[in-house]
Order: sequence, then C-alpha cells, then structure tokens
Amino acid sequence: MMHRPAGIPAQELTDVDLVRELRHLHRTRHDAFIAGSEDAFETHTARMLELEREYLRRFPDAASPDPRRTRAGRRRAAGVPV
Repeated sequence: MMHRPAGIPAQELTDVDLVRELRHLHRTRHDAFIAGSEDAFETHTARMLELEREYLRRFPDAASPDPRRTRAGRRRAAGVPV
C-alpha cells in the first residue's frame, strides 16, 4: 500500500468521502490550533484548504451565501435601493 501522508488527493475522493473528510477536519480544527505543533497545524490548514477548494469546485451553489445574509440582499428584502 502506498503511504500518503497528506491523504488521498481531493480530486480523487468521491463526493461522499470529500464531505466526510471536510466534516472531520472542521471538527478537529480547534484541537489542531490549540494542541498541535506548528507543523501539524500547517498540515491541517493545507489539507483543509485543498478539500474546501475541491468542494467549491464541485458544488459552487452549495457554498453561496443566502442573499438575506448579505448587505445588498437585506437591503433588497427591505425595499431599500441598492
């Protein structure tokens, strides 16, 4: 078996595996920040960014903010000219 210290490349993960890996990284972020070494935190950050970029590439609409959560969207909803 091939050793992959940085994990399977994000592009090779199935959609289900990508989401699972992202959830795990988001759950462990605080521990990596507080208790991890500088190298561990940098590795965690690099992997998280790799997976997040791949998620955005595959699911661009899923990460779009609700228009009501933006200033322009709230103004439109209130009838205020943008």
